[in-house]
Amino acid sequence: MHAIIVRTTVPMLLVLTLALSFAGEPPTPQASLAPSIEGTYQFISRQLPDGTMRRPPNIMGLCTYTKSRRNFNIVEKDATGKFSSTSRVSTYKLTATEYSETLLFHIVNNQIGGQDIVYDLSGQTGSAPVTVEAGRIQFKAPLSTSQRSYVFEGSKWTSTSAEGSVDVWEKVE
Repeated sequence: MHAIIVRTTVPMLLVLTLALSFAGEPPTPQASLAPSIEGTYQFISRQLPDGTMRRPPNIMGLCTYTKSRRNFNIVEKDATGKFSSTSRVSTYKLTATEYSETLLFHIVNNQIGGQDIVYDLSGQTGSAPVTVEAGRIQFKAPLSTSQRSYVFEGSKWTSTSAEGSVDVWEKVE
């Protein structure tokens, strides 16, 4: 009978001792999870400040964010058949408090504006504060010439220019 008590009591005391030894330790802090905007986004629409809506096929775009790279392309055709296009490739880093981006190259072809093609290989770097709230990630694009504000929420990305045009992008699988 004593052997049965020892066999069941010793393991129970061991479990109890281990549980009590960990009970007084503070919880280990979890690494804060960085927000993510990874994915490929397809351009859906642009609403101009006057309310005019532009949609494919007159304006089309695709943007991919990997863990550290951004590849952005958009092309627009006006009523006269002239084109404007922008291509930007960058590296980026997104944390819960900051978005930073370093330009690898940027090409702008603006027939609509009557301008020459511009190639930018400057390696310019910029950063902006990030707000993360209930799955919504918001920041100003630090290298944007049109001072765009970005909002990523679920599978939707909204890009608003300082002039008030609103581009809507949707994540594609």
